[in-house]
Amino acid sequence: MRELLELLKHDARRPANELAAMLNISEYEVEQKMAQLEKDKIILSYNTLINWEKTGENTVTSIIEVNLTPQREVGFDAIAERIYRFDEVRTVYLMSGNFDLLVIIEGKSLQDVANFVATRLATIEGVTQTRSHFMLKPYKKDGIIIENKEKDRRLVMSI
Repeated sequence: MRELLELLKHDARRPANELAAMLNISEYEVEQKMAQLEKDKIILSYNTLINWEKTGENTVTSIIEVNLTPQREVGFDAIAERIYRFDEVRTVYLMSGNFDLLVIIEGKSLQDVANFVATRLATIEGVTQTRSHFMLKPYKKDGIIIENKEKDRRLVMSI
């Protein structure tokens, strides 16, 4: 199963017959394993990585460092759940270090993101501090280079 997951991690659209050949198992076995992985909630979704700059759409992505006061008997979980239920929130991680939660949000403008942080995130009981960082340009995401400008570095040969 681990080998199948590693292959899917790099290209979830790869056809079952290719996966079967790479794993030296039948296409039916691949389909069965994938169905089981989905049923067991090991595979949660198949995502598309979009280069938004090329679409002309304006989106702003921000990383918010959030400090919390943990709640009795539930720790950080209840506040994290409250935060991840907002539509603007794309990702939430519990962290170690100088802050407690890493929250990634998206909005249509810097003003939208700033308003979300000021009026919805920072006002949650238990949130003691937020620090916002705005993403300016993506170079690589989930192992994929966004704009591969790599040139052919082979030497030209003439006869």
